[in-house]
Amino acid sequence: MASSARADELVDHTTKAALEEKAKLQKHFGRFDIFFFLICTLVGLDTLGAVSNDGAQAFTWLVFLGVFFFVPYALLASELGSSFTEEGGAYIWVKLAFGRFTAAINSVLYWLSNPIWLGGTLTILAVTTFGDFFTPLTGIWKYLFSLAFIWFAVWAAILSFGVGKWIPTIGAFVRIAVLGGFTLTVVLYALDHGVHGVSTGDFKPTWGIFIAAVPVLFFNFVGFELPNAAGDEMKDPQKDVPFTVLRATIGTLLLYGGPILAILLVLPTSQITSLGGFLDAMKTVFTVYGGHIETAADGTVTATLTGAGKVLGDLAAIAFILALLSSGTTWIMGADRAQAVAGFDGAAPRWFGVFSKRWGTPIVVNILSGVFSTIVMFLAYALTSGSAGKYFTVVLSLAISTTTLAYVLVFPALIKLRYTHAHVPRPYRVPGGMAGAWIVSILTTGWAALATVALLYPGFGTAHPDDSLPEGFEHARGAFERSQFIPLAVLLGIGVLFYWSGRKTRAEQVDLSLIPEAPPTIA
Repeated sequence: MASSARADELVDHTTKAALEEKAKLQKHFGRFDIFFFLICTLVGLDTLGAVSNDGAQAFTWLVFLGVFFFVPYALLASELGSSFTEEGGAYIWVKLAFGRFTAAINSVLYWLSNPIWLGGTLTILAVTTFGDFFTPLTGIWKYLFSLAFIWFAVWAAILSFGVGKWIPTIGAFVRIAVLGGFTLTVVLYALDHGVHGVSTGDFKPTWGIFIAAVPVLFFNFVGFELPNAAGDEMKDPQKDVPFTVLRATIGTLLLYGGPILAILLVLPTSQITSLGGFLDAMKTVFTVYGGHIETAADGTVTATLTGAGKVLGDLAAIAFILALLSSGTTWIMGADRAQAVAGFDGAAPRWFGVFSKRWGTPIVVNILSGVFSTIVMFLAYALTSGSAGKYFTVVLSLAISTTTLAYVLVFPALIKLRYTHAHVPRPYRVPGGMAGAWIVSILTTGWAALATVALLYPGFGTAHPDDSLPEGFEHARGAFERSQFIPLAVLLGIGVLFYWSGRKTRAEQVDLSLIPEAPPTIA
């Protein structure tokens, strides 16, 4: 006998403010847009050096996580994204599964990790790239460039999705051009000069490299749920989400695997750094078009570009900066929407949830993201005394840790909602029935938890954990741990404060149907 749905199973208990703000949303997001939005979200160029820094094993673990994390994650996101299609994406999934209070705190981690990433990691890498290929940015010019970089991303996020969505789309094409061109150039370089070479034994997995690589690889692979932050702006999420997620999985694996393997073939492992690995490899291989290479006694390779090599190298550098910019823009567009939904749902200050009548975008949260990114940028330059590499490590670690913590609650939502919201129509289901859902949930949640622990305590499970501390923190575990746990504690406190501030908004409750065709009812 078929069971009947509970009275509250097919509705989302939200607020009157939600009706007011959702009326401003505009449906601009089609299948074409979602696919390239996902490519721009998933394929981040800022971590290619950090992954390659772990040597040939990084490629081994890239493939391993691709099979045992990325594919299950794609299946999970396809089901949740096509079944629970409200604006807010991951915030809504966590709320329906674990309650509004939990979702309020989780949303802060998910949201603020992106301004930290934009103002720190992406900005530093953009400044470094400009300095390496054009002219070093010092003094006021460094700050002006950084401000322009941050606030262009914010401006693009403020634009209507009908216009702003083209930034991720262009960014996706730029990624394909940069990574495809780089990989092709490695082949030409190998034909002319040979390669550094890695032996089969170099790919043999070890625990030490595994525990170091997991957090960065996890960070590389997340983002499938981001388009659903604009769920009510999608034209047909029930069909388009599974279609685009499963195809973006293949594209992402190809776009990551080729360049990382190419970096390992071109540069000696000792020369690959988190900050400059991809840039150094790009300069080296572009000498096939014009330039020369000098190899020092210790094996360090220094490349100088001339003629056509210099022109193509400069164009690639500009494209690289644009790709970084589109990464920041895309994540700000998605994560800001999730936090804005928390605002009008009573899980954050009400004014967080204000959408522009003209553009249909969460302009208040967008501006706050820009302000927070700017503060992070100024702190970066003020506190590190020019130590870009050390700060890059700190900010990347913090951006990843806040992200991994957020996913510890996003992933189990799949199995929880299979039980609590069993009668919500699911256009796509994870294969294998409940057993398949349990396997996917356990795998993805386990990876998120492991990545969090490995990041917050580098060297976890190794004989000499202090040997695994990031560059710039050798023999300084206390300083590194403080750089992670203090900001995380502050962010958790902000989440609690946000939930408390939304009490008046929550008092005006509205029930929204989880089946799109049914009209909302005001309690």
